Amino acid sequence: MDSDEVLKLIRDVADEVVNPRFRALADHQIQEKNPGDLVTVADHEAEELLTRALTAAYPDAVVLGEEAHAVDPDLMTRYTAAEHAFTVDPVDGTTNFVNGSPDHAVMVGETRHGEPVRAWIWQPQHERAYVAERGAGAWVNDHRLVSPKRPEDPGAWRGVTSRRAWLGRRLGGLRPLELTWICCGVDYPNLIEGNADFIVYGQGKPWDHVPGSLLATESGGHVGLLDGSPYDARLVAESGILAAADRRVYDAVLSRL
Repeated sequence: MDSDEVLKLIRDVADEVVNPRFRALADHQIQEKNPGDLVTVADHEAEELLTRALTAAYPDAVVLGEEAHAVDPDLMTRYTAAEHAFTVDPVDGTTNFVNGSPDHAVMVGETRHGEPVRAWIWQPQHERAYVAERGAGAWVNDHRLVSPKRPEDPGAWRGVTSRRAWLGRRLGGLRPLELTWICCGVDYPNLIEGNADFIVYGQGKPWDHVPGSLLATESGGHVGLLDGSPYDARLVAESGILAAADRRVYDAVLSRL
């Protein structure tokens, strides 16, 4: 499948099973996987449709879906060992989706030998499609994405975090950390478009970060771990993830952690 075909698949699946449930979920269609970790019928149905289509097109690839992993933890082992794989986050920002916020997305990432090579983020309520391909750049609705130059003064940078315990924390004189948009499929685009200068995440799962990390790096950004090591799309990032507008911002924030 070429990139346009994958994007069409994602949009069609969203139209079929995600959008009709937006602000229309019944109580029995919402469950908790863990305390505070919500999943809906839209998550399950979207992941099933996306996985089925990707598997049919790429029978030798491993498809790592967030909900499939919840019932089959060994799927992560197969994913990390795969030469060719896809990650699927059927409704990224499920809590936002349940609460009626438009800040949610459907995300698919593709890896070869553990390296992200293609990525798709579809924000159905904002009608914004973000697409990236390794070595070929990143795009939003057919417009090239380039991370704008950030201020020279680090004190002017805006940092956001998913770590609620870190809210308001100052990193070496930087502005107090604010809360992210609670959706990686919205966070990473906001980073690249200049609405934040860096993002501090806690533990990162591949389905959350493979698409956004490629979008960021192909737009001039930089993504690594909080211990300074490179981001690895094959592994759960136990130490946390730092995504930045560019390498200069990444290095400066990392030195303050």
